[in-house]
Amino acid sequence: MAFQCQRDCYMKEFVTTVASCCPAELKQEIGGKKESVSGFTVKLQDTIFFPEGGGQPDDHGLIADIPVLRVTRQGQDAAHFVASPLEVGQEVRVKVDWERRFDHMQQHSGQHLITALAESMFGYMTTSWELGRQRSTIELDTPVVKAAQVQALEEAVNEKIRAHIPVNVKLLYNDSPELEKVRSRGLPDDHAWPIRIVDIEGVDANMCCGTHVSNLSHLQVIKLLGTEKGKKNKTNLIFLAGNRVLKYAEKSYSTERSLVALLKTGPDEHVEAVDKLQKSVKLVQKTNLNLLRDMALLIAHNFKNDPRRGNFFSLHKKEGDHEFMNIIVNEINTQETLVFLTVGEEKGPGLFLLAGPNEQVTQMGPRLLELLQGKGAGKNGRFQGKANSLARRGEVEAFLQQRCNKFNLQEE
Repeated sequence: MAFQCQRDCYMKEFVTTVASCCPAELKQEIGGKKESVSGFTVKLQDTIFFPEGGGQPDDHGLIADIPVLRVTRQGQDAAHFVASPLEVGQEVRVKVDWERRFDHMQQHSGQHLITALAESMFGYMTTSWELGRQRSTIELDTPVVKAAQVQALEEAVNEKIRAHIPVNVKLLYNDSPELEKVRSRGLPDDHAWPIRIVDIEGVDANMCCGTHVSNLSHLQVIKLLGTEKGKKNKTNLIFLAGNRVLKYAEKSYSTERSLVALLKTGPDEHVEAVDKLQKSVKLVQKTNLNLLRDMALLIAHNFKNDPRRGNFFSLHKKEGDHEFMNIIVNEINTQETLVFLTVGEEKGPGLFLLAGPNEQVTQMGPRLLELLQGKGAGKNGRFQGKANSLARRGEVEAFLQQRCNKFNLQEE
């Protein structure tokens, strides 16, 4: 069965009838976690919503002003997931999210065109493809695609777009001789005749259930962003089609203007300017590390040379790191002195190091983790790790000082 969205991919609104409505649940990713949403599965007499399939995501939109959250294929039907129930037999007006639909049409037709020319020009077969939210990927059955081939392919596909070549949809039956000339990676087990063919005149004829433009000129332009290494002996070709190219250009231009303001140079000099900045930053970082090491040694020596020093030393340094703390600890006799060091934001995340007599450190470590909301471990008189928050550092210091005094009294 062909849906109305497949018969007329450009239809934005449609009046149909509710065929069924059943309670259902939808698993959605919310905040990086999969959660179940309660709602209803609605089947319509016909639909302009494309159910996901053939590498193409589903359509979104409204059924009687109720948002459609997901559309899947169930046998020969399209199942629409909505949050509110609809009455069976009710006549409803459905509206497709046109921006999303047309974007999918451009990317899908663009994939057919790129796939066909990659095969005819270089013999590279397409083994799979993915229509992503920001960019799309075609998996080619070749370990390498040269940069010159990518450029030639991009020029060829855009030449076809400028030629205003029609894209037609045909329905073929199992006895049709035209089936032999059709490109296909195989039919699904539940397919039913007739088979839908998307035909780019003189370029490609391919079995496909998706929505497509009616003329290559509607693709506007295709940009091949480059390649990435794919699965074993495969190459992923990354592309943008149509409005995505315009958005990409707009975003790139906005970034370019921001860089001009920041770097005080023209666009052609940005790479050189950033390279100089990186070298300067590395030099400054190296200088700062040397200063931190010198500072760590000075801090440790000042403590050791202080005649009024006790048996507890505590320090926080925002700009420090692991090496800074270890230098201090290595310079102080931690068999006689309990040392508590932290680096990072004063009330934010950071690093900690507790060093001293092994018995004391072993007993105090767990409480340290609790107060700092941290993770860490210890051995041989050292307990160190990451703190999610240093906001209670003062409490930790007071606790350590108290425990340190208690140990000293027991020894006396």
